[in-house]
Amino acid sequence: MPLHLQLLFPLIVLALGQGLGGVQVSALLAGVAYAGWVFAERQLPKRLWWPVTLLASIAFAAHLVPGFSPLPLGEPQRLSPDAAPYALRIAWDKLLVGMTLLAWWLGTPRRPAAASAPAWLIALATLLLVPLLGLAIGLVDWQPKWPAILWEWLVVNLLVTVLAEELVFRGMLQAQLVSWLGARRGVPLTALLFGAVHLPFSPLFALVAGIAGLGYGLVFQMSGRLAAAVLLHLAVNLGHLLLLSYPFRLA
Repeated sequence: MPLHLQLLFPLIVLALGQGLGGVQVSALLAGVAYAGWVFAERQLPKRLWWPVTLLASIAFAAHLVPGFSPLPLGEPQRLSPDAAPYALRIAWDKLLVGMTLLAWWLGTPRRPAAASAPAWLIALATLLLVPLLGLAIGLVDWQPKWPAILWEWLVVNLLVTVLAEELVFRGMLQAQLVSWLGARRGVPLTALLFGAVHLPFSPLFALVAGIAGLGYGLVFQMSGRLAAAVLLHLAVNLGHLLLLSYPFRLA
């Protein structure tokens, strides 16, 4: 993908964010510097580019870079009677990470697939076992529903949450760890770290996220396609929304 097209991805996010009052000038400059660094991969030593890009991506996605304000898409509403009210919103910093790394990913060579058939079996197992684990440990309860915000939620969850997380953890982190340690160590280690970043929600949520991350990582490793991990992640999140307490059951 040509550089000028790659730059469009983050620049559109930053322009929209600033136009809607969610990106201050300092955040705009930080976002432009981040995107410029990511797309300078070929001009920089990989031992420098990779750790800086990974840490910067995590910092933006974790809302550690000042100057970004999320855009609320409505008032908080209680989607499940046993859960806290949920507010749908666009986090410009996490969206920036997803769009920047997506443009970077589209310019990289396609990864070789190990075996596509087992990947679909792993995907099905993940779709079944992750919600069952959440139910078994009391993190969520059975709460089927069809929220009015479903379609808006799908778009935001895909573009803001799933893309950023899969590109950072599977596209960047897992790919590098597998090259260093092999798949048997690299995939589980990535899943462990994926679970760890969910600890601020709760230890039980981190446990479920880690198991889900193992499924996403195995599907990516076996299929060679990040899109497969993205779709599985979105499907797990959608099942959570439609069938279980959302975001999670209050203690």
